[in-house]
Amino acid sequence: MRALDWVRRHDPDFAALRRAGRAAIVMPVLFAFGSIVLHDGQVATFAAFGSFALLLLVDFSGPLVDRVQAQLALAVVGAVLVCLGTLASRPVWLSAVAMAVVAFAVLFAGSVSSVTASASTSLLLAFILPVTLPGTVASIGPRLLGWGIASVVAVIAIVALWPAPAREPLRAPAVDACRALAARLRAEAAAMLRAGSPDLAAERDRAVAEADAAVDTLHTAFLRTPYRPTGLSTSARTIVRLVDELNWLNSVIAQFDHVKITAAIHGPVHVAAFEVKSTSAAVLEEGATLLAQHGGDPAALDAALTLLVEARAGVEAATMALPAGPDPDGGRRVAGEVVTALDPGFRAQELAQAVETVAGNIALTARAERRTWWQRLLGRQPGDLAGPIAAAAERASGFVGWNSVWLRNSIRGAIALGLAVALANLTGVQHSFWVVLGTLSVLRSNALSTGQTVLRGVVGTAVGVLLGALAMLAIGDNRVVIWVLLPIAILVAGVAPAAVSFAAGQAAFTILLVLLFNLIAPSGWTVGLIRIEDIALGCAVSLVVGLLFWPRGAAASLRQALAEAYRESVRYLGATVAFGLARCEVNAAEHPEPRQQALRAAAAARRLDDAFRTYLGERGSKQRPLAEVSASVGGVAGVRLASDAILDLWRRQEEAGDKREGARRSLEDSLARLDGWYDQLASSLIAREPLPTPVPSDPEDRHRLADVVADDLGDGSGHIVARAVRIIWTGDYLDVVRRLESVIVGPVDALGDDLVAPALTRHARRRP
Repeated sequence: MRALDWVRRHDPDFAALRRAGRAAIVMPVLFAFGSIVLHDGQVATFAAFGSFALLLLVDFSGPLVDRVQAQLALAVVGAVLVCLGTLASRPVWLSAVAMAVVAFAVLFAGSVSSVTASASTSLLLAFILPVTLPGTVASIGPRLLGWGIASVVAVIAIVALWPAPAREPLRAPAVDACRALAARLRAEAAAMLRAGSPDLAAERDRAVAEADAAVDTLHTAFLRTPYRPTGLSTSARTIVRLVDELNWLNSVIAQFDHVKITAAIHGPVHVAAFEVKSTSAAVLEEGATLLAQHGGDPAALDAALTLLVEARAGVEAATMALPAGPDPDGGRRVAGEVVTALDPGFRAQELAQAVETVAGNIALTARAERRTWWQRLLGRQPGDLAGPIAAAAERASGFVGWNSVWLRNSIRGAIALGLAVALANLTGVQHSFWVVLGTLSVLRSNALSTGQTVLRGVVGTAVGVLLGALAMLAIGDNRVVIWVLLPIAILVAGVAPAAVSFAAGQAAFTILLVLLFNLIAPSGWTVGLIRIEDIALGCAVSLVVGLLFWPRGAAASLRQALAEAYRESVRYLGATVAFGLARCEVNAAEHPEPRQQALRAAAAARRLDDAFRTYLGERGSKQRPLAEVSASVGGVAGVRLASDAILDLWRRQEEAGDKREGARRSLEDSLARLDGWYDQLASSLIAREPLPTPVPSDPEDRHRLADVVADDLGDGSGHIVARAVRIIWTGDYLDVVRRLESVIVGPVDALGDDLVAPALTRHARRRP
């Protein structure tokens, strides 16, 4: 029971124990079948290491059907790599070049899907093993047989031996966040309508804290994996969008709660705004219920969304009905009153837009999961989503460029593994397979981290050799005892890396190899010494490549990625404003939506996420809690989502009119200030210079904007016209982006060798 409690603390969901337990059963059985029953060393070797690759080195998430499909795809691709590796195993130059090419393809393919990324080590092992064991065309048959046996048994083991529950790291936290945000909306509405009630105020404060905690938990789950947790399936792509959207929604709700209570609290706009808040809560509750299911019916969510759309239209109608009569003082008083009166309507439509975006992605998720097998096979997508192939091409293209961490990692990994194969063959060391595997196991993002991993790897290997030597001295040539100890060694080797440490995993794996090789070709404990030589050579290769290809470390790359992401996001922001102003003109059809700018901004955000994860992955014991580092990249999502909101705002603009040069100049002036500040931020990040001071708020900005659209305020019947309201609301969104500056500078200013300071949690909570 003590051992079980210890494992539960270090391996909470028993994922590592589950994988190790399956491998401890399957690997010895397949090795015995190949060596004792079939009397074929190649079948035994490939069956044993195939089961190791398919059961220990990969753990797909999601429903069981999806995991089986991913496992079958891995088996097929692995079989192809076994054939290619065998054909390329000689001459030496061909094996080195082939290793580099395959390594680059496998590593870079991980950029398009977390499923592919999680399987990269298994795929590389499927090629490393045959390319480092010289063979001919005649060797392909036995090797494929061994891999095929391992593949079939691995699929059966995943289904029948302690099958894992459906694990989707983002779905459950997203459900909790939706419910918490809905509760926050209802609590805030109740507290505002009955101001002065201490019980309702306390309930509101509790709901706010729970919503903040739920959103933080979702973001933490998003950052917990070393790669972006999204595959190419439609549901995986839609769920991952919810992370930024729910975080943004939480900040929007906070701003809505700050709308001042005035004597006009029961006026038409306020009543309509509170209707939006109430229907938004209902939409989030229905969305949470639907997201908690797999393939649920989105009818109830669609009905709730319809009510929200009507409530949003009601806010806009109430806003347009505000009086805007002539002002004998020259229009200034009317303009100022209009600006103040538009606040509740702006916050309400901002909330509605954010909730509609969240609910739309949840509905797409449900519709994607309700597709028939035939519809999935034909690639039919719900909504206007691109298919998996188009999505993969789009994602891969976003990582093409020297500033891409993923591209650099792929190039470095390819060169390191190709060089390891060449050196292993040229130096004539025994078991060259372990040289390449040693390179793969310790290769990291920068030279410093690689050096630390080298030390841990060699120390762990040395400890494993010592323990293996003592075991072999005690066992002697008693093969029965070795067979008994083999599954125990596999179990420990599978659990140790996750539950103890990397060095402990290396030690356990070395003991496993000592036992395994003494079953293949008895040589006592000396096989461990040979492996130390091989691992040391592989570590040296990874260290040299890390020094040559990433001398600055991941912090500098993160700065570069941040700078690029902010620049692309602000360009997208400018394009959405230009689109909105064009919608006011007669020839609005000539100005299409800025789709290309949106795609470039999204690609830059993915590269930033990749750089951030790479940095977190190499921190080791120095890594701070995730809540303290997330705010450094949060501003990028804020700028992009504000741009999305402006785009959505102007899509509904139907009326055209004369060019409003004054409004255009006012918005362009605001954009120019934003563009200049964010460009200076990007330049300062790259050059490691002091960051720009946030631009203070100018209370006159909105009044000047209202002044220049004063001619549009009235429609002849004394009411405000829609385009004037949307112009002013666009200015409000630009002000949201301006307020992000003070949030961004705090966390980003800490970007140095240690990257982030603990104050980020406070900045993240203050995000507007």
